[in-house]
Amino acid sequence: MPRPHLYLVAALLVAFGLSRFSDQIDPYFLDVGMGIGINIILAVSLNLVNGYTGQFSLGHAGFMAVGAYLSAAVTVFLGPKILGADGGTALQQGALFFGALVAGGLSAAFAGLLVGVPSLRLKGDYLALVTLGFGEIIRVIFQNVEVLGGALGLNGIPAYTSIFWVLAVVSLSVFVVLCLVHSTYGRGFLATHDDEIASEAVGLNTTRYKIVAFVIGAFFAGTAGGLYGHFKMTITPTGFDFTKSIEIVVMVILGGMGNTIGVILAAILLTLLPELLRPIAEYRMVLYSFLLIVLMLVRPQGLFNFKFVRTKT
Repeated sequence: MPRPHLYLVAALLVAFGLSRFSDQIDPYFLDVGMGIGINIILAVSLNLVNGYTGQFSLGHAGFMAVGAYLSAAVTVFLGPKILGADGGTALQQGALFFGALVAGGLSAAFAGLLVGVPSLRLKGDYLALVTLGFGEIIRVIFQNVEVLGGALGLNGIPAYTSIFWVLAVVSLSVFVVLCLVHSTYGRGFLATHDDEIASEAVGLNTTRYKIVAFVIGAFFAGTAGGLYGHFKMTITPTGFDFTKSIEIVVMVILGGMGNTIGVILAAILLTLLPELLRPIAEYRMVLYSFLLIVLMLVRPQGLFNFKFVRTKT
């Protein structure tokens, strides 16, 4: 078995082991830990688009919203019919939740395809504006769909998200992104990032590579949304606004564009930082913003984007 697959299996075993002792973990630390995991999925998936492929998407929260609402709709509206009045067994609930996550991820991937086909022929600021507009359109649509709660949001979502599911999806998203980027096909992403014109000159269909990265990133954003909805047990359109997209972009930039490990560390830091500043709640967001400005001035290439150069002897 190739080594990356061994790492994935080991990570899944660790996730399963931790889930067996989750009832002994302080609920606050468990809450923060699952929030970190969801943010890692969002940051790693966006890094595939912004970091490795060299695009600039500002609508990642829109894909998260699609996955959150569609997966919640499966468990809220179809769940009682599938599981029955007794709620079903733990295995049946797990199978339902897995299907809901896949449905949410695929719906988000389809939305990414719809957005990517016409918009990824654009570059730079134009692409950013298109994806920003898409994110706002999605938010307004869910805000006006009464069957999904409308502006008040969708409540009564089953609490299916556990530390196992979060860590499992984190492991899978990191595994897929790293294997894809370091594959022969993934070199097309890097070539598109380095010089799109030169890549097209040697025969690469850069639009296809951008669309593939966009769809895969949207899929994992959708699964993160499904985890988020079944973790918080309620979702509202305001939770997936422009601010949320910017928060994910900051994680990618702070971690270093195209640096998966750095992006993971940045997601952990930016999730913990507001919690560490909670004792001074009235100044928390001011200090949070100030620290981000300082970090960007000191390390514009990313806080964790270290380059190691081998010297000749």
